Amino acid sequence: MSLDLGIVLPTRNERDNLPSLVTRVEEALGREGWEIVVVDDDSPDGTADVARDLARSDPRVRVIQRFGRRGLASAAIEGMCATAAPFVAVMDADHQHDPALLPAMLAAVEAGECDVAVASRFVTGGSAAGLASETREKGSRLANRLARKVTGVELTDPMSGYFLLRADRLRAAAPRLSGIGFKILLDLLATADPPMRVKEFPLEFAARASGESKLDTAVAFEFLVGLYDRSFGRVIPSRFALFGTVGAVGVAVHMAVLWLLFRLAGEGFALATVFATFAAMTFNFWLNNRLTYRDARLVGGLAWLKGWAGFCATCSVGALANVATATLLEARGVFWVLAALAGIVIGSVWNYALSSCFVWGRY
Repeated sequence: MSLDLGIVLPTRNERDNLPSLVTRVEEALGREGWEIVVVDDDSPDGTADVARDLARSDPRVRVIQRFGRRGLASAAIEGMCATAAPFVAVMDADHQHDPALLPAMLAAVEAGECDVAVASRFVTGGSAAGLASETREKGSRLANRLARKVTGVELTDPMSGYFLLRADRLRAAAPRLSGIGFKILLDLLATADPPMRVKEFPLEFAARASGESKLDTAVAFEFLVGLYDRSFGRVIPSRFALFGTVGAVGVAVHMAVLWLLFRLAGEGFALATVFATFAAMTFNFWLNNRLTYRDARLVGGLAWLKGWAGFCATCSVGALANVATATLLEARGVFWVLAALAGIVIGSVWNYALSSCFVWGRY
């Protein structure tokens, strides 16, 4: 029997979910005509090794293990482009997405009823009961409203991570996809030309079988990055905008420390500026590591400490320029707030260029 459907599973710490999910896919689709492509972001729990164990006894399972990069959207793109099947589906490996929907979704796209079949939690007959809390469900609905404005497509669940389409349509759109964020469907619908016709299928969103949810605060932030990238990414690159946003928050830290030391504690402006600069640098390193360079995040105490030291070292020239500029301007009568801001602007360009290159390796 020929290969009809490639099922892409982006994974991160899903080792306990994979064997039973393969069984459920077989129950839904039969023994032939499909393959599973596991795209694992170097899970520390050994998910890729479990997938390889499955592949040794089951040729329908293939594995792509990625190093030095992370993200659901980019993993989904790589997996969909790696299969030779004429139809591709993306779904989670945590059993929240029911494989029983796959035959109907495939039949709809194959028959030309739609360009992309989407499993929806919010269409009539669907359920979002598997979301961890009422707050998560409300947040998901808000994200859906924002996503509809960006894509221009009327969907009940444009944030769905479970969908199916023709592989050639995906490959045609792939060069224009940003791969940023955690919901590739949003990117795909906003990029497709001509626009894709969509049909929704009711999904009863189940609770996770095991493991932890990927929807931490940083992933929620990636959703906003995805919206930004689709709207303004061609004007100002998303990573630079993120770095600048973190820097803007760092300004508040800088100014707060400077105010405490200079205005309240009575320290000299130069010394207060030095302490404020290094406080802001430390804060910026932590937040950039958490958000801007999430795909190359430094983890573990030693790696974090070395990264912080590298960040401070590569930013040292920018820090000196910051301090020198601010001190000179303040000594010449410039209001201390404006003097401090001028120093921050001078140092920021250097900080971005060198830290991207030498701390997180984003050449």
